Amino acid sequence: MLTKFETKSARVKGLSFHPKRPWILASLHNGVIQLWDYRMCTLIDKFDEHDGPVRGIDFHKQQPLFVSGGDDYKIKVWNYKLRRCLFTLLGHLDYIRTTFFHHDYPWILSASDDQTIRIWNWQSRTCVCVLTGHNHYVMCAQFHPSEDLVVSASLDQTVRVWDISGLRKKNLSPGAVENDVRGISGVDLFGASDAVVKHGHDRGVNWAAFHPTMPLIVSGADDRQVKIWRMNESKAWELDTCRGHYNNVSCAVFHPRQELILSNSEDKSIRVWDMSKRTGVQTFRRDHDRFWLERERPAYAVYGNMLYYVKDRFLRQLDFNSSKDTAVMQLRSTYDLYSIPKESDSQNPDAPEGKRSSGLTAVWVARNRFAVLDRMHSLLIKNLKNEIVKKVQVPSCEEIFYAGTGSLLLRDADGITLFDVQQKRSLATVKIAKVKYVVWSADTSHVALLAKHAIMICNRRLESLCSIHENIRVKSGAWDESGVDHGIIRTLDLPIYVTRVRGNSVYCLDRECRPRVLTIDPTEYRFKLALVLHMVRTAKLVGQSIIAYLQKKGYPEVALHFVALEAAKALDDRGCWERLGEAALLQGHHQVVEMCYQRTKNFDKLTFLYLITGNLAKLRKMMKIAEIRKDMSGHYQGALYLGDVSERVRILKNCGQKSLAYLTAATHGMDEEAEALKETFDLEKETLLQPPPPINPLDTNWPLLTVSKGFFEGAIAAKGKAGQMAADLDMEAPGGEGWGQDAELQLDEDGFMDAQDGLGDDGGLVKEEGGGWEVEEDLDLPPELDMPSGVGGGAGEGFFVPPTKGTSPTQMWCNNSQLPVDHVLAGSFETATRLLHDQVGVVNFGPYKALFMQTLSRGRTCYLGLPSLPCLRGHPQRNWKDCGAKQGLPAVGLRLSDLIARLQQCYQLTTSGRFEEAVERFRAILLSVPLLVVDNKQEIAEAQQLITICREYIVGLTMESERKKLPKDTLDQQKRLCEMAAYFTHCNLQPVHMVLVLRTALNLFFKLRNFKTAASFARRLLELGPKPEVAQQTRKILAACEKTLTDAHQLNYDPHNPFDLCAASFVPLYRGRPVEKCPLSGACYCPPYKGQVCRVTQATEIGKDVIGLRVSPLQFR
Repeated sequence: MLTKFETKSARVKGLSFHPKRPWILASLHNGVIQLWDYRMCTLIDKFDEHDGPVRGIDFHKQQPLFVSGGDDYKIKVWNYKLRRCLFTLLGHLDYIRTTFFHHDYPWILSASDDQTIRIWNWQSRTCVCVLTGHNHYVMCAQFHPSEDLVVSASLDQTVRVWDISGLRKKNLSPGAVENDVRGISGVDLFGASDAVVKHGHDRGVNWAAFHPTMPLIVSGADDRQVKIWRMNESKAWELDTCRGHYNNVSCAVFHPRQELILSNSEDKSIRVWDMSKRTGVQTFRRDHDRFWLERERPAYAVYGNMLYYVKDRFLRQLDFNSSKDTAVMQLRSTYDLYSIPKESDSQNPDAPEGKRSSGLTAVWVARNRFAVLDRMHSLLIKNLKNEIVKKVQVPSCEEIFYAGTGSLLLRDADGITLFDVQQKRSLATVKIAKVKYVVWSADTSHVALLAKHAIMICNRRLESLCSIHENIRVKSGAWDESGVDHGIIRTLDLPIYVTRVRGNSVYCLDRECRPRVLTIDPTEYRFKLALVLHMVRTAKLVGQSIIAYLQKKGYPEVALHFVALEAAKALDDRGCWERLGEAALLQGHHQVVEMCYQRTKNFDKLTFLYLITGNLAKLRKMMKIAEIRKDMSGHYQGALYLGDVSERVRILKNCGQKSLAYLTAATHGMDEEAEALKETFDLEKETLLQPPPPINPLDTNWPLLTVSKGFFEGAIAAKGKAGQMAADLDMEAPGGEGWGQDAELQLDEDGFMDAQDGLGDDGGLVKEEGGGWEVEEDLDLPPELDMPSGVGGGAGEGFFVPPTKGTSPTQMWCNNSQLPVDHVLAGSFETATRLLHDQVGVVNFGPYKALFMQTLSRGRTCYLGLPSLPCLRGHPQRNWKDCGAKQGLPAVGLRLSDLIARLQQCYQLTTSGRFEEAVERFRAILLSVPLLVVDNKQEIAEAQQLITICREYIVGLTMESERKKLPKDTLDQQKRLCEMAAYFTHCNLQPVHMVLVLRTALNLFFKLRNFKTAASFARRLLELGPKPEVAQQTRKILAACEKTLTDAHQLNYDPHNPFDLCAASFVPLYRGRPVEKCPLSGACYCPPYKGQVCRVTQATEIGKDVIGLRVSPLQFR
C-alpha cells in the first residue's frame, strides 16, 4: 500500500474524500473537523463547533457543502467556502454514527444510537421521515448509488434494506414538506413489507455498503467476518463469507472499478479480498512491505516513436506520429519476460507465453541482456531465455535504473551511482536523495533525476549541471528537443504522466491510463534560446529584458558585451553608464569600466583604475587633466600615485602649503628646493617614502572564480569574429602592448578625451592576428617525456573549485513559511503574490505595491563593518531564540496593535465628515491585514473582526458619498436617496457615527412623509442615548410621526427582513437570494458582478474560490 499522505492528530472517527479536488475531511474524537489537501500535505482549514467526538462526515457531490454528525446529537451542514456552519439539524436522541448526502435529491441520511435512521431535507432544514425497526444501535446507513434504496447495519446483528421510492414519489420540495409529510412516521411509510431484513452475522454489524453497479451488499461485523449478499426486488440472500481478520471488522467497501473488496479491522490491518475467489489478496500492515492496490502511475516505456503502456492487463502500443493506439498482447504477470509479436490482432490480442521471473526491478543493459535486482538486493544478469548469465556484486543498492548499454544507475540512500556492468566498478556518483525516476535525453548525453520534490540535470558522466526544487511532488518528465529554461508553462486540474514532448504537443497518460495530448505554447522559452544563440553568433542585442534573462541564466559576461556595445551607447545616459561600470567591475572587464568612467567623467575612479592596472602613462595624463581642471586634490593625488616628488612640491608651494612643500622636498633629498623653502623651518631629514613601481602591467581581464570555459565562451571563440568584445575572452598572446597606441588619451580643449575615440571603433578590444610569430609545434620528443592530457596531469587538477553556495536567509524564509508577508520580507514578490491570489483572491496588485515596498524595507538592517567598506546587511528574525540554522522566520514590523491604532484615526476622519480620505485609510488597513503575523486564536479573530469593521465603513461611506452626488429633482430620485440613507443605517458602525446616520435617514424619511419608517429610525436613535438637544428634537419628530403611522411611498426597503447590501449597486440582497462575496473583505454583490474586482478592496476578485485568510502558523497545523 503506497502511503500518499500521513499526519498525526487526535483519534480519527470519520473520513470523506472530495469528489473532484485532492481534499479529505477528517472528523476527530476531540470534536474538530480538519480539511486537508493530501497532495500538498497541508491543512486547509479546521471547523470546531461540535461538543464531543464527530463520527459522521461526508462531502456533497456538487455543492461546496459537507455534513457532520457527532456525539452531541447534532447534525451540522457546513459551507467550506464560507468557512462556517450554515445550520444545525436537531432530532436524534443519542450519538450519531454516520451522515451521508443523497447523490441527486437534497437529502441527508443519518444513523444513530437511538435505533433510528432519519432522512432530512437540507434545503427546507426539516426531517422528512424516520426509519424505525432496528432494536439496537444503528452503526451505518447509506443511500444506493442509483436506486431508491437504503442499506443499514446495526448491533442487533441485522442488515436491512429499505425501499424509499415512496418518499421520492412525493417529490419533496421545500414547500411540499409540511403538507405532504407532516404526521407520516417511518413506520407508516416503510412498513415490514418495505424492509428486507437479513440475519447472518453472529454479532453486531458495524458497516454495510452497496456495490456501485451490481446488486450486491458487503457487510462487516464484530464476528470478524466480511459477508457478501446478493439481492433482487423482493429478497436478499447471503452469497459468501470472507474470513481472515482476527478482531472486529470496522468497515468494508467494494472497489469502484475492480472486483475487489477492502476491509479494515481493529486488528490494525487493511485486507484486500478477491470477489470472485473469496480469498484474501493482500494484507497491509505498517511494518510490512508496500503493496500497490491499484498503482496511480501507469506502467509505460517510450521506444523511438512508440509508447508502450499497460492498461486492463493488456500491453498497448501508441504511435506518436499517427496517434494509432492498438493492443499488442495480454499480460499475465508483472514479472514475466515477453517477446512482443510483430503482428497481432488489436481487437483480440494473443496472450503469448512469458518466462516468469522474480525480482524487484528489471532493466535492459544490452540488446540481449537485462539486469534484475532480486529481493536480496544483489544484481543478476540474464539472457533472453531468462537464464542467469552472471552475478554482479554491487554496492548497497535500493533500486536500479537504465543507463545505456553496459551501464546501470544504482540508487542508494544518499545518491545515484553510475555503474559499469562489464568492468564491475563505479564510474561516478552524484548526491541526490530518494530518486524515484530517471529520464534520459534522446542521445543519452544528459539525464534527469526525478526525486520527490527535486529535479537534477546531469551529463553522461553524472556531473550535476543544475537542480530545481519544487514544492509539490514531481510526477514525471520528458525531454524537449530544445531543452532549455524552466518555469510554469501550463496549469493542470489533475495529475498526468508525461511521455513525450514534440512541438507544441505534450503526450501523456492520465491516472485512468488513457493517452492524452495537451497543447502548450513553447514560444517563450524557445524564442529565448534561439535569441541567445543568435546573439552569440551575430553580436546583436534585442532588448533590455534579454540582458536580464542572460544574467539570470548565468551568462553575465555575454550580457555585459551587449550592454557595452549596444544598449549603453544607444541610451547614452549617465545612470546607465554608472550601472554598466558597476556590472563590468564585478566581471573584471576593466576596459569597459574605463569606457564608463570616461563617459561619466568620473576622474577619481578613473585615476585609481589606472593605478591598479599599472598604466603609468595614462595615470600621468590624468594628472595633467586634473591640473587643467584646477583640481588641486586630484592633481596632488595623481602625483602621489606616480611618486613624482618634484610635482608634489610644486603643487604644495602653489597652493600656499610652504611648510608641507619644505617637508616633502627635505624628505626626498631635494636639497636646493629645500634650502629655498627653509626660511622658517629647520627639520631633520626623514627616510625616503616612495610607492613601488608595478611589476607587471595588467592587460587582460581579471580572472573569475571558475576558470574553465563555458558554452558561450567556446561558441564565441569558435566563430572568431562573433562579437566586437568577445575576442578578448580567449586572448593568450604574450608580448603585446596591453593598451596599444589607439588607447592613448587625446586631450581636447577642456582637458579630456572622447571615450569612443580613445577605444577605436571596436572599443579597442578586437585585434587582427598577424604573421609575426612563427613557432614550430611539431618537435620530435622522446616518448618518456609524454605527459597525460589535462592540467596537472590528472582530471580535476589545476582548477579552482569554488565553495558551495549556501542557502540565503531569505530563501529559508520562503521555504519555512506559507504566510505572504514572510515572502514579501524575503523579497520574493512572485511567490507572495501567488499566495495572496490563492488565499484571498488578489488579482490587482497595484494597491499592494506601496505595501510591498514598505514591508520589504523593514526586512533588512544595515550596519558599518569597517570604514570605507560597503555596509553589512542583517536579516532580523522573529524566532531567533529557537530557530537554529534553517528554521528562521523574518521579523515582521507591522503589528495588529498598529492597525488598531490607525483605526482610531479613521474614526476621527469619519466624525469630521472627510469621507473620501477615511475610505482610503480604511482600505489601507484592510489590505494590510493579510500582511500580518499573529500568534494565537484570539488575535486571528481580532484580525478578521478588523476586516469586518473596515468593510462596513468602506461600503457605508462610499454609498453616502454616492448619495450626495445624486440629483433630487424628481420623486423617484428622492425615493432613491431615502433608500440609500436607510441602507446606511444597517451598516455596523460605532454608536457616535450611527447617531449621525440615523439622524440623516430620519430627516429624509420625515420629509418624504414615510412616517412609519421614520418613527422606527427615531426609536433606534433614542436607544443610542444621543445628546440632550438631539434627543429632544428626535422625540418631537417621533410624536409627530405617531400621529400618522403610515408610509406615503413604497420603497425597496424592508427593515424586518434581514439583507446584505450589494457594495457595487447599493441594493439590498434579501435572505434566500444568490449572493457573491469578496474573498478578503466579505463584501456582498449581485451575481452579475462575479469575476470583477471588488469595490471595497480594489484588489480582489468577486466570487473567487480561495483557501482563505492566513495570518498565523496555527492555521496550517
